[in-house]
Order: sequence, then C-alpha cells, then structure tokens
Amino acid sequence: MSTPALRADGLTRTYRVRGRPDRIALDGVNLSLDSGAVHGLLGPNGAGKTTLCRIASTVLTPSSGQLLVHGHEVERDANQVRRMIGIVFGGDRGLYGRLTARENLEFWCSMNGVPRSLTRARVDELLERLGLTARTDELVETFSRGMKQRLHLARGLVADPPLLLLDEPTVGMDPVSAHEFRRLISALRAEGRTVLLTTHDMAEAQALCDTVTFIDAGKIVGTGTPETVRALRTQGGVQVRVHDLTPASHDRLVRALPQVDAKHDDQARTTDLIVDTGVLSDVVGTVLSLGHHSVTTGNSDLEDVYLGLLSDRDGTARGMDV
Repeated sequence: MSTPALRADGLTRTYRVRGRPDRIALDGVNLSLDSGAVHGLLGPNGAGKTTLCRIASTVLTPSSGQLLVHGHEVERDANQVRRMIGIVFGGDRGLYGRLTARENLEFWCSMNGVPRSLTRARVDELLERLGLTARTDELVETFSRGMKQRLHLARGLVADPPLLLLDEPTVGMDPVSAHEFRRLISALRAEGRTVLLTTHDMAEAQALCDTVTFIDAGKIVGTGTPETVRALRTQGGVQVRVHDLTPASHDRLVRALPQVDAKHDDQARTTDLIVDTGVLSDVVGTVLSLGHHSVTTGNSDLEDVYLGLLSDRDGTARGMDV
C-alpha cells in the first residue's frame, strides 16, 4: 500500500487566548488522504480547515498528535515537507502587483530553491501551461481575477510539488474562469499530484473531489467519496423535497407521514423526506393529496449532507460558510 499524501493521527492544536479559556482549533483529528487524488475539506468558519492547512505547510506546529506529508513528520522533517507542497491562495494574497508575471515566478523559484540554471525554462513552461505567455511581461496589477488565479497556480507549481494546498482558489472568479481553473486541477490529478482543496462551493467539491471531509469545531464529522457520503445521508433511500412549505404546512405533512424522517428549512421553505424506495409512491401520493405539487426527488447533494451533519451535531443547521 502506498504512503498517504497526508496523514493526521490524533492531531490537536490549541490556541491560548489571554483572559479566556484556551480555544481548541483541532481536536484529535484522524485523517488519511491517498496520493494522486483531489480531496475536499469543508466546514464553517472556525471549523479548523485553515489550521490544518497551516500545520501541513509547517507554518504552525501541533499541540499534540502528528501530521505526516508523504511519510515525513511536519515538525521533525519540516524542510523536506516544504519541498513537497505548493500553496495556492484565493484572491490577491501572495502575488506582487508591481512585478510582471515572469518576475513573480522567478522570485518564487528563488524562494523555493529552484536552481538558477532551470528557472527560465521552468517559468516559460508554467506560463505557457497556464495560458499566460502573452502577458508574460505585463504587471500583475493589470490582470483579471481569473488570470491572477492562474498565476497563483503557477506559483504553487514552481517547485514541482506532489501535494498542492488550495485555499478557496476560485473565489470571486467568473464562471468561465472558474471552469477553466477546475479543468487545470483535473489535469494535475491526471499527472498523479495530490490536491487538498478548501471550498465553500458544493458544486465545485462534487465535480472535482475524489473524497470530501467535513470538519466542524475541530473534529471530523464525516468523510468519504461524494457518492458514499450522499448515500449515508439518505441511508439507501430516496430524498423527496417538497417546496413552498410554511412551518404550519410542514407540521401537517409530518403528522401525515409519522414514519418518515423529515427536515424543514425555514429560509428555503422546503422539507426533505428520506424515503425507502418500497414506499416512495405512497409517500409522494400523500404529499400530493395534501395539495403540495412542487415536489422533486433524487439523491442528497453535498450541501444537504453538510447541513445535515452539522444539524446532527448541535440540533441546528448552520449556514454554509466554508
């Protein structure tokens, strides 16, 4: 069996806050991510996603437990770990607007120990691959959001790392640029690289990721392929979503279907029913007989799973903010 690209064993990180109780950002996290795949990390603000990525990039050290990158422990083998990772931020962080695209990449080549004899060829190769050759010698401050993100990806690849950490890389992109960027991520996976992606875009996670991990309050609350976690949520049944429901009409629906698991979303005015396939037609018939004609069926999507997992933990579904 190959060595995992990233493995956490009992990983804990505690922050000391003056005058307040210590804040636990990661609480005994156990996680193993295979090489050569795209892994999604999803959770609300403050869940521990950024802390996990900072430990993986050797910026932070664990309070206890350990994190290994391709078998190298981040504290003991920090220099080796740094050579194995590339970091891709969302937004404008990490780029220098008053430098050209070439100058940015040459700077990051020097920071990542790329030999000077290889730097020009490496920069030319990355600019061509990311579709930036025509803008090589233009200032980055003149670039669009999509172009800056492509340059971010080029920056993350200057040292040819096997593991990429992507922090909401498509935030603020227009749909065309985001689609192109996702295509590039798929191409990197085809090369055998591993990608750890944090995103608040459930469609992006569902389209790109081989596995997804949900984290909340520093704990892993679910992990698996998008297909398996959706199946876990419906437990082998079918999701029936009834639209345009008030709380009162939801209550009437629940009373009519006492054996069916039902979850209501006040803001969206929907109720989701998880229904065994053997009684699906009877349940839909009951829904229609109550006068509800806006009904859809299908498997749960990742957003449903995400909200359901958080609801299961604290009894209240939180808003999506990864």
